[in-house]
Amino acid sequence: MADNARAKKLADLIREVVAQKLQRGIKDPRLGTHVTITDTRVTGDLREATVFYTVYGDDEDRKAAAAGLESAKGILRSAVGAAAGTKFTPTLSFVADALPETARTIEELLDQARASDAKVREAASGAAYAGEADPYRKPEDDEDAAAE
Repeated sequence: MADNARAKKLADLIREVVAQKLQRGIKDPRLGTHVTITDTRVTGDLREATVFYTVYGDDEDRKAAAAGLESAKGILRSAVGAAAGTKFTPTLSFVADALPETARTIEELLDQARASDAKVREAASGAAYAGEADPYRKPEDDEDAAAE
C-alpha cells in the first residue's frame, strides 16, 4: 500500500512540474497555451510515468503538440528529476487523453435521446387510451353482473 501512495504522490508531482514547465519554461510555439495536462500515472516501481494531455484545437494542433512534447521530453524529465529528488527519475511518455472525444460522443448521444423523447412526447400529446379510461374491474361491476 505504501508503494501506491508513493506512486500517487510522485504522479501528482510530475503533473504539477510538467504543467508549470510547459507554461513557463518551454518556448516551443507548438506547446502554446492550448496544451493541458489532465492526469499522470506512475508504475509501481516508479520507473515509468505516463502523462495524459489534451489539446484545444483541431487535428493539426494535436499533431503539432504531440511533436512538441516529444521534443521537450528531455527537458521535462530533467525538471521532474530536480523537483522529485529521487534516486531514479522516471521516463516520461505522453498520451493524448481521450476524455474530450468521449465527452463529445456522450453529448451527441444525449442530444439524440432528447430529440427522440421530444418526438415521442409530440406523438403522445394528442393520443387517447385504447379502451375505457379506467380498464380495471371494480366490485360494483361484479355485483351488477351477478344480479343479472
